[in-house]
Amino acid sequence: MYRSNEESKLKIIPLGGLEQIGMNITAFEYEDSIIVVDCGLSFPDDDMLGIDLVIPDVTYLINNAEKVKGFAFTHGHEDHIGALPYVLEKINIPIYATRLTMGLIEHKLEEHELLDVTERNVVKFGDVIELGHFKVEFIKTNHSIVDAAALAIYSPAGTVVHTGDFKVDYTPVYGDAIDLQRFAELGHEGVLALMCDSTNAERPGFTPSEKTVGKTLDGLFSDHENKRIIVATFASNVDRVQQIINIAYKHGRKVVVEGRSMVYIIETAQKLGCLNIPDNTLIAVDSLKDYPDEKTVIITTGSQGESMAALSRMASHTHKKITIGPGDTIIFSSSPIPGNEKAVTKVINELLLKGAEVVFQDTHVSGHACREEIKLMYTLVHPKYAIPVHGEYKHLVAQARLVEELGLPKENIFILSSGDVLEISEDSAKKIGRVPTGDVLVDGLGVGDVGNAVLRDRQHLSENGIMIVTCALDGDGNLVAGPEILTRGFIYVRESDELMREMTELMDETIQNMVTVGVTDYNKMRNRIKEALGEFVWNKTNRRPMILAIILEV
Repeated sequence: MYRSNEESKLKIIPLGGLEQIGMNITAFEYEDSIIVVDCGLSFPDDDMLGIDLVIPDVTYLINNAEKVKGFAFTHGHEDHIGALPYVLEKINIPIYATRLTMGLIEHKLEEHELLDVTERNVVKFGDVIELGHFKVEFIKTNHSIVDAAALAIYSPAGTVVHTGDFKVDYTPVYGDAIDLQRFAELGHEGVLALMCDSTNAERPGFTPSEKTVGKTLDGLFSDHENKRIIVATFASNVDRVQQIINIAYKHGRKVVVEGRSMVYIIETAQKLGCLNIPDNTLIAVDSLKDYPDEKTVIITTGSQGESMAALSRMASHTHKKITIGPGDTIIFSSSPIPGNEKAVTKVINELLLKGAEVVFQDTHVSGHACREEIKLMYTLVHPKYAIPVHGEYKHLVAQARLVEELGLPKENIFILSSGDVLEISEDSAKKIGRVPTGDVLVDGLGVGDVGNAVLRDRQHLSENGIMIVTCALDGDGNLVAGPEILTRGFIYVRESDELMREMTELMDETIQNMVTVGVTDYNKMRNRIKEALGEFVWNKTNRRPMILAIILEV
């Protein structure tokens, strides 16, 4: 559609999403135009104590706000849309997305009171939008959420195809199969670069169709016809939810939906026509008591062992309305995301201890392409350059090796890191520098106000506890009250009378010595208190609690 321009080149700038699962966001820049694909979040690592969410650093977009023409979204998963409200507060630009993706985005914008101030544009597959020097076409793909799209990004330097998260599903539950014909047409027209999903690049073969899960679930319903069935799955997997509802209806069961995210996604999907629920099938959780257990199904969140999700609360006996017992069969229709295995196992153990039967094998298929589907995509698109995306470093490397096997020269394959700037044209492609990137931590209402120093303090407190030393001095520097020592998370004071007495005596002696030699600088006094007490505690306990010294002047 466009021919190469020798004067300018296209810049591809991933701001997140590489070398990790989550936080996907990529900027495309040509002269005075920037478009952004996706704007996702990631969830905190175990050492990010107290952190709720992690969003990308978009300093580069803020510094170039006058160039940014719009956001285009591939699909509605949190790792692709979750950071948008936080970013829109910094730089408010139009957004473009397919029907369900936009419905989920609008729910987030409403929560952040941004709905009325954000320009929103719903697109259909096949639509082409114009944003500055770019044109963006939305192409039908399959994934574990309805309305997933790949993007063909046209620029004067050439065409880039971004697959988003995808699989090749010839028998999807809802809608059409992936539009392989359009990818082949793009390949025939000429594609400069392909940015392809790498998540399953290590897995051989093809990803099974979503409908295969339906057959397995139907068999499980038949095998457990005398038990209440609880199915835990991803809230966003609308196709999976549709199959569960269809099977429940077939077996004459009523359906309860539990979990805040599950409820709002199902409501949104139903309103947009992406989910069809037979009349009189859904019931409220309060109505469970009106039906025999063997005539009910509960679809719930918590398949990843999240502590506050509905299934975890059922397992720990803290759910107000649902109690697990020997008459229940719980089906985990998902696979643990890497890092969640321990949390999932904990929930399974709790459920088993309550006498429930737990099924967690052969009840899930991935939403990502395996090696043969990735090969098919490259064969159809036939790009000059390959840029593996969406995955940890090992996944990117696995796709790079696969592409080499297909015959693409090694020098035409680029494994980027978040922040790299790849300058690309028909004639050449090379990394030319970096832009600021990183993690912005969200803690409650605070965005970016918790950094590495605060996390280190939290880590220190969690591992060693805290000691607070307080005393009061008069205007002449004489000790008039204290010292008193308060501890939390360090020792159990009632069983450590001798140690507390020794520490108090040490502090009294330390403060009196400083008063005697005329030390009046409170900073010096605080530092000396921390040094003396820290050394004493280490010698006695081999622990290093955080020590705070508070000096009051009266």
